Amino acid sequence: MFRIVLLALALLISAPAMAYIGPGAGISVLGSLLGILATIVVAIGAIVMWPLRKMLKKRRQAAADNAQAGEEAGAEAVKPADNDTA
Repeated sequence: MFRIVLLALALLISAPAMAYIGPGAGISVLGSLLGILATIVVAIGAIVMWPLRKMLKKRRQAAADNAQAGEEAGAEAVKPADNDTA
């Protein structure tokens, strides 16, 4: 316990370092934070868009199947008769 108190006092009493960091470090931290934020936004967007894309794909497939069925029905209705009355 005495060591912990001594360490805490040593850290509280220590003099400031008076070191210059410069603007480059701040810009690097800001760029890293923006990169992490962009990664999180893209990940959440992908998770949200996944079911929507699947739903739209099913909807397009159903519409294409309905259109194809309609074309087949129309083609059967327009089929010429086989009459040999010439």
